Amino acid sequence: MPEDERPWQTVVWDDPVNLMSYVSYVFQVHFGYDRAHAQRLMLRVHHEGSAVVAEGEREAMELHVEAMHGYGLWATVRQAGAA
Repeated sequence: MPEDERPWQTVVWDDPVNLMSYVSYVFQVHFGYDRAHAQRLMLRVHHEGSAVVAEGEREAMELHVEAMHGYGLWATVRQAGAA
């Protein structure tokens, strides 16, 4: 897929500050994920160091990153397929 057609991703990174229950709560409140999905994503962040929590247009992913920062989470934007 050409680079300009690949979607963008919001990536949340593990940190030593936030409780796992809080991270799961943020995913439920901000993204509207059900508890089970939010917990799966939180566990991926905790065990693997990061997780893609949303994918779509760049501008929307940048807004998600800003929101994650507002909740005190470490998040970045990247294009899908990026190393």
